[in-house]
Amino acid sequence: MSITRIDPEHRMSEAVIHNDTIYYTSVPENLDADTEAQTANALAVIDAILTRLGSDKSKILDATLFLVDKADLPAMNRAWDAWVSPGNAPVRCTVQAALMNPKYRVEIKIIAAR
Repeated sequence: MSITRIDPEHRMSEAVIHNDTIYYTSVPENLDADTEAQTANALAVIDAILTRLGSDKSKILDATLFLVDKADLPAMNRAWDAWVSPGNAPVRCTVQAALMNPKYRVEIKIIAAR
């Protein structure tokens, strides 16, 4: 059993790889932006970490999107639909949740093959 922790710190790791499966959670960096822009930003962060780890969005198996306000679902979906790999859409779940940083409008957790 091989587990690799990417940029581990005391509380959490940037990502974790187990048996060529990547586990990662993305949050937006543009905290003053609207939901569509925050989603696009969080997805770009996913692209960057997957590239760094030798994967890409076509290999995402599962995605869970946490959305603060359900009224923002269409905006989140616009960013997602523009980004998702055609023909390679993962299993996806969207949950309404109160996120820990009050400026976050969205948070995205993925599981991807390497």
